[in-house]
Amino acid sequence: MPGGNQVPLAPEELRKLISSALPERADASGPIEPASVYLPASHLKALRPDAVLISGMRGAGKSFWWTVLQDQTVRRLLHKVDPKVEIEERTEVAVGFGERPNSEAYPDRDMLASLLNSGLPPRMIWRSVVVRHHVPDGHELKVAPTWEQRVRWVQAHPEETAKLLEQRDRELEQRATWHITLFDALDRSASDWQTMDSLIRGLLQVALDFRSYRRLRVKCFLREDQLDENRVGSFADASKVLGSRIELSWDREDLYGMLWQYMANAPSGEAERFRRMAEGIFRKPFEEVTATGDSFGGFYRVPPVEAELHKELFEKIAGQWMGRGPKRGRTYTWIPNHLADARQRTSPRSFLVALRTAAEDSDRRYPRHERALHYESIKAGVREASKARVLELGEDYPWVGVFMKALSGLTVPCDFRQVKKRWEQTSAFAEARKLCGQAKSPLPPSRLDEGPEGVRKDLEDLGVFQRLSDGRVNIPDVFRIGYGLGRRGGVRP
Repeated sequence: MPGGNQVPLAPEELRKLISSALPERADASGPIEPASVYLPASHLKALRPDAVLISGMRGAGKSFWWTVLQDQTVRRLLHKVDPKVEIEERTEVAVGFGERPNSEAYPDRDMLASLLNSGLPPRMIWRSVVVRHHVPDGHELKVAPTWEQRVRWVQAHPEETAKLLEQRDRELEQRATWHITLFDALDRSASDWQTMDSLIRGLLQVALDFRSYRRLRVKCFLREDQLDENRVGSFADASKVLGSRIELSWDREDLYGMLWQYMANAPSGEAERFRRMAEGIFRKPFEEVTATGDSFGGFYRVPPVEAELHKELFEKIAGQWMGRGPKRGRTYTWIPNHLADARQRTSPRSFLVALRTAAEDSDRRYPRHERALHYESIKAGVREASKARVLELGEDYPWVGVFMKALSGLTVPCDFRQVKKRWEQTSAFAEARKLCGQAKSPLPPSRLDEGPEGVRKDLEDLGVFQRLSDGRVNIPDVFRIGYGLGRRGGVRP
């Protein structure tokens, strides 16, 4: 049986392991570490070349996978984890748009605005971005100095462009590999919804165009609010793209599986002892995945096990209850539940922040506790994760902070009339319009012109507001705490 006679990890050792294993910044910035390449079953389909449209909430993994797919060595590891992903080291990957400026690879917001003002169609702009990756060095499309010249060349040479792409497709087919052009962070491509919708519509048309090839693909990582079918689906066969959309989701077992993978691959000496501890419960060994021939190394992959075994392992670390007895709920379900948004989705980034904070807080305040994580420290972790989630939301949607700040101190659930009254008393609409009217401003609420009911719907779409059956407004803890709202019997802000 796995596990042997290994000396069990003491609570203080488990706390140290969690603190050292979990990243301080759980995002896609910086180099990708093997331990962070956790592949939930629901994400497998999203990474395959034929998946052209991938969506998800902030922190679900869109930018992470956009980054991972560009890394040749990580692609090799990914293929070893599951060959069905059809992504491997020799897969050719190019960038069509991203968060970081790269004017040689794609036009930025200002360039896009200039191209549109020149009368160039969005579809032709994105088509030119993709086609340029397929022409040889020295080709006139490659050496054209401006994006307007590049787009006009593609527009003026449809037959030559088609032949170039057909030739590239045949070459890739003979080599049995793929070329994928990745698009991410499209919220940075425009500052108003009309322009954004036209750019997204054009990109989806290009993604559909390239599905007709055997080995050329366009893969788009988009926010959910960018995929309103009424706004972006007004082109022939749009349903073929929008209907094939894959959402990056995380169920409870995936969140804990990701935690075990981080702990099993920590740089500290406790990682091997943790693997033995987990294997004793799982009755299955961790699989070592390596990429031979380079210094990147490999990682230990968590074996697939039933939810009950995930719960048993976590209760070894945190105990059963969120208090002295069962009235406060089980630790295993309490954390994901209190980090979920109004649509019952938990961000893996929030989950990692909460557990790292819980370990550090337990070490500081409850060093002699019989378990590694004290339930009060878990609450502190949720509070910290809520603050981080609010900051993240503010980066993508700064206007949310304007409307939520106006509700500070309110107790939820509450009648929407109370929310509306707060917004009117604090001039929230005027402040949001001013914020979104600035140069380089973020996108405003898509329904801002519809007034309070429109903003309510926008906040519901983001998972910040929940409409109860009696019409009242509820706000999940992951946002409520960070924005300073109360709830009877809930975790205090």
